[in-house]
Amino acid sequence: MSSSDQPSGHQTHVALFPSAGMGHLVPFLRLTNTLLRHNCKLTLITSHPSVSSAESHLISRFLSAFPQITELKFHILPLDPSIANSDDPFFLQFEAIRRSVHILNSPLSSLSPPLSALVCDVALISSSLQLTATLNIPNYALFPSSAKMLSLFAYYPVAKMSDPSSDFIRIPAIGSIPKKSLPPPLLVNNSIFEKIFSQDGQRIRELNGILINAMDTIEGDTLTALNSGMVLNGLPPVIPIGPLLPCDFENPDAKSPIKWLDNLPPRSVVFACFGSRTAASRDQIKEIGSGLVSSGYRFLWAVKDKVVDKEDKEGLEEIVGEELMKKLKEKGMVLKEWVNQQEILGHRAVGGFISHCGWNSVMEAGLKGVPILGWPQIGDQMVNAELIAKKGVGMWVEEWGWGQTCLVKGEELAGRIKEMMESEALRKQAAKFRDEAIKAVEVGGSCDRAIEGLIGRWRKGT
Repeated sequence: MSSSDQPSGHQTHVALFPSAGMGHLVPFLRLTNTLLRHNCKLTLITSHPSVSSAESHLISRFLSAFPQITELKFHILPLDPSIANSDDPFFLQFEAIRRSVHILNSPLSSLSPPLSALVCDVALISSSLQLTATLNIPNYALFPSSAKMLSLFAYYPVAKMSDPSSDFIRIPAIGSIPKKSLPPPLLVNNSIFEKIFSQDGQRIRELNGILINAMDTIEGDTLTALNSGMVLNGLPPVIPIGPLLPCDFENPDAKSPIKWLDNLPPRSVVFACFGSRTAASRDQIKEIGSGLVSSGYRFLWAVKDKVVDKEDKEGLEEIVGEELMKKLKEKGMVLKEWVNQQEILGHRAVGGFISHCGWNSVMEAGLKGVPILGWPQIGDQMVNAELIAKKGVGMWVEEWGWGQTCLVKGEELAGRIKEMMESEALRKQAAKFRDEAIKAVEVGGSCDRAIEGLIGRWRKGT
């Protein structure tokens, strides 16, 4: 019996519990949309206040588009930043949510029909396990990155204790990851990120399952290793449900560059965008602008100057400089606002993507067959960049290091842009990625079957 044939009165009811940041929120909302198409009843837990305007605006658009979804507003308790050992607003939000989860016991237990399962964010595993134990329901985590990054997350607590002085994390059946490629806050003793990463990694085996925005054709070997116990014995099922498809509700109320792109030749434009969490220095912004101009290609560049968008007050000319701005306008389009990334990547004029390699961005580029020039900035992005280079769908300039610690000159960037845009091998591999991704998500594809199987598990209470 498919999920859509479920008997009346026995509808699967799932609560979804994202944490903070667009990189975590977007896959949750895409998963919610997917489950809705499979006739699930859904409750979305929204944390208030949010860190960024982008998050609150996206949630508002989502709930307006899907009024049949129940919103459970979760007003988190204030957190004293001095006890959290961090000045990162998103990490502080992670911790504030974790410390407030007990408030959800009563509202979740009173939902009707009763919950079949909870899907929590990976940063909320420890606290949500206490919640689901009280509610006596299955607990699944959504992992918003690659299967390789999941293997690191699962094995890291073991590796940290077994060989703390090594320059590498050696993961069984996967290989070694240099410590310089790990999220930098993970290497800071007693940091809030390291604490969350370690605590939740230690309890991952207590979950009923792990949902991952990945697919067999791209990371099949890693997924097999995870599901066979080769990485860590006792892991719950790792279920590849991605790539999770972008949805209409994500369209922002922002200036659209599509008409500008419509007038340009196929594969002639470079799209540069570094995600919602990365704020480049003024010096690096100027070098990026110089490199884009010098590359000889038309470009579309989304500039970000502040980590939190609520603090972003200055205009483009103040950030870039008047003289450089004139040159930029002659060759391309520069925006300082949220853009519809999947719409841009899907335009025939776009031939390459300069990206931070956030996993959502990698999968969106993959779905559109656009080659990537990877420039990791934070978090999981260096692990992801190495993966896209290994798969041949993009380039990664290892010597550039982390974007926030190394100033890349415009001349060097221009040369790498030309290399990406002129590579026939990258175009062929990116097109292959696109074809495989489309096949995986269509009805009857591997990801569609994984979703059906997942809902079957929830219907049985497992």
